[in-house]
Amino acid sequence: MQVHGLAVTAGGQTVQRDLDFELRRGEVLVIVGPSGCGKSTLLRHLVGLEQPAAGQVLYDGHDLHRGDEAALAALRRRFGVMFQAGALWSSMSRGENLVLPMRLFTTLDAAERERRARFKLALVGLDGGFELMPAQLSGGMRKRAALARALALDPELLFLDEPTAGLDPESAGGVDELVLKLRDLFGLTVVMITHDLDLLWRVADRVAVLAAGKVQGIGSMSELARLDNPAIRQFFDGPRGRAAQEQAQQSEAPHAGGEREKPSSKRK
Repeated sequence: MQVHGLAVTAGGQTVQRDLDFELRRGEVLVIVGPSGCGKSTLLRHLVGLEQPAAGQVLYDGHDLHRGDEAALAALRRRFGVMFQAGALWSSMSRGENLVLPMRLFTTLDAAERERRARFKLALVGLDGGFELMPAQLSGGMRKRAALARALALDPELLFLDEPTAGLDPESAGGVDELVLKLRDLFGLTVVMITHDLDLLWRVADRVAVLAAGKVQGIGSMSELARLDNPAIRQFFDGPRGRAAQEQAQQSEAPHAGGEREKPSSKRK
């Protein structure tokens, strides 16, 4: 995926302009920035849900916002999206939430749809409880069910909007391993928005820092930590930032030093 000269509006005002960056196949790209800078709005533009004021979002050479609507819809079905609030259908069980997109967009029979739904739920740690309703789920369970639904159509790109927001530390724990497991298991490219600094150090191959209406920098956490840019430094110089960085440096996790083998750099 390539983003060229993208301008993003919210509430009738341009919040980001002249955005240029690209996704590399198999990477985890994390988008960060101050509250209100338009990160979630940008995500909706990247998946084709909102029309940009200017610029392009290209996937496999196709503009996600221009062309035949049926072809664009088929292209967007190659993406999986987990929204911040989960956005599960409250009138459907968590199993039915996964079965629905398969029923709408595949020719699988009912038995196979249910088998695949149960498999995806088990992948995210929700083995059992297929018939539970969203109102019966804890916050962490709703997040995981929403993640499983994002995987329902076997996407190539996975978009995660604040996957640990609103969760207690215990519920948030393990999200890093889960994201990396899913990326490696399915060969996914992952785009994630988060304020979780620990998660940044543990899972990000690259981080894009949004501030003052543009991308201030993009690179690994170790690379960004060396830049003398005030908009970037705020993520490293505060107490939480320093604590997360120190913990990452003390850990043996390969992401902390940016030394792990990188995925293929082939672009989508």
